[in-house]
Amino acid sequence: MKNYELLAVFKPSLDSDELDKVVDKISEEIKSNKGEVSSIDKMGRKKLAYDVQGYRDGFFTSMIISLPAESIVEFKRNLKLNENVLRFMFMEAAKKAQTV
Repeated sequence: MKNYELLAVFKPSLDSDELDKVVDKISEEIKSNKGEVSSIDKMGRKKLAYDVQGYRDGFFTSMIISLPAESIVEFKRNLKLNENVLRFMFMEAAKKAQTV
């Protein structure tokens, strides 16, 4: 399993409890696909560079996860179908640079 970083932007109309439930649902989906969640960083509400689905801002969340290669396509599909996710970026996590 490789490590990935998921940066997701959620609708600003969600309150903190609803946002926690949506993030927990995504975490459960990762675990059901035989993956692991290493860390979750809720960065808060930020202004978007342009309107996305009529919203000018959104809640940003970064997650470091591990998923098997065969589960990635299905996981991305489910993120696209989640109506609370405005945008997401899914990429392989970079390894930390070592200083000599």
